[in-house]
Amino acid sequence: MDFSRVELSDADQAFRAEGLRFLATHVTEEVHRHDRETGDNFDEGLHLKFGAAGYLAAEWKPESEGGLSRTQRRIWELEKRRAHVPWVTWGTTAMVARSVAKFGSAALKEEVLPKVFSGHVRLCLGYTEPDGGSDVATCKTRAVRDGDSWLINGSKMFTTGAHNCQYVFLITNTDPDARKHKSLTMFLVPLDSPGIEIQGIRTVDGDRTNIVYYTDVRVDDKYRLGDVNGGWTVLREPLNVEHGAVAAAPDGLQDNSIMMHQAGFLAEAVDRAAARSTVPDPDGRRLIDDGSVAYRLGRSIARMEAALSAPSIFGRVAIAQTMRDVSPDLMDLLGTGAALPFGADGAADDGAAEYVYRFAPLVGIYGGTLEVFRNMIAEHVLGLGKPNYSRAT
Repeated sequence: MDFSRVELSDADQAFRAEGLRFLATHVTEEVHRHDRETGDNFDEGLHLKFGAAGYLAAEWKPESEGGLSRTQRRIWELEKRRAHVPWVTWGTTAMVARSVAKFGSAALKEEVLPKVFSGHVRLCLGYTEPDGGSDVATCKTRAVRDGDSWLINGSKMFTTGAHNCQYVFLITNTDPDARKHKSLTMFLVPLDSPGIEIQGIRTVDGDRTNIVYYTDVRVDDKYRLGDVNGGWTVLREPLNVEHGAVAAAPDGLQDNSIMMHQAGFLAEAVDRAAARSTVPDPDGRRLIDDGSVAYRLGRSIARMEAALSAPSIFGRVAIAQTMRDVSPDLMDLLGTGAALPFGADGAADDGAAEYVYRFAPLVGIYGGTLEVFRNMIAEHVLGLGKPNYSRAT
């Protein structure tokens, strides 16, 4: 295994120094406080500053079009993560913008992309339905052609960021009689369209997501992405990114898998627990001197490192499962004070373990459940065939 470090050029060092200055100036405690209070995982003021400084365009575009080099991109991703930049809405925006660039008309690209780069336009994902679960192809939200426009009716769950976005990347059913992967059409629907109602939902980890209702929403055909009933082709690329099923880059300058942002919170909680275990109590005793504590901490660290090293979809499963398994151990080791949240008097580790404990169940659901991903690994990697859910006779 190659553990060599990348040699940074003078230009890379200067880029990193400027990025650190920008983050230190603008990712303030007020930004973090706002994020904890709202659960939005988005800060509009900060996002607009990223856009004005050119970071959004540089991060999205390839180097050949004025974007960051591969090394600079890696530096920027890591430093943003260390600074705990609220990230979800830019993540969905960047994914959807690639589908707009690839499948949208010239007029739609001109309407959307410049404002994506300035930060004034954000894009969210309209996939999951109340009755559909992780299988987005079972879509029941209907789009019916009406002249040069479409009428859309239905509802979507877990449309995170919809209240901070201007468009939703919406999967619809345009041919109920066709096979489910041949009945789908994608639209980029303006969220200020009449007939759209956004209702907030608060998850157990404190995040804000939404259910969105579509009632006779009229959408011009220019907002269609790709062919009618060809939506699966449009959807597949961003869906693969969300699943973490992407090929490793030859230069190695990428996350091994998706969910590395979430894994960063776990790593911070483990580090804080380890540090706390070395602090003597009033009688001079340290937690780490207890062999069982040392063993459980070591086991947690080993599992976390293994999960961080797992690639692609395997890492996506390993990180989520490790967060579920390790976070209760951390709270148990630290005692009752670990149940207190950030900012509470007496919190054992300033709420780090408590947040990961609440966050872990959601990480195993985002973009599809762990059970779905394990089935994908079994079917497509191990060749075990489709699971049989029929009742035993």
